[in-house]
Amino acid sequence: MNNESLNISIMGRDFSIAYPDDEREEILLAATYLDKKIQEIRVEGKVFDSERIALIAGLRIAHELLILRDETGFDINEFRRRIVSLKKKVDEALAYEEN
Repeated sequence: MNNESLNISIMGRDFSIAYPDDEREEILLAATYLDKKIQEIRVEGKVFDSERIALIAGLRIAHELLILRDETGFDINEFRRRIVSLKKKVDEALAYEEN
């Protein structure tokens, strides 16, 4: 499995994310979905700090997934593995952007 680089934009910031070649579409969908949730929170106008907006968006998405798990018998262990993987990719992108 080869790793490739993908450029995404979240909160008006550009990030370069390394990803396994078979996860490209999922990463693009996840980035688009996260950015949409962030924009919804910004439009509400109750939160202004970017870090808090990102945290609230993440919590809302996690809540949606937990509801789906309860309704569909969602595999929580697979969910945890995917979250750890995505967190690692985001951390790597943030570290890359800081350098």
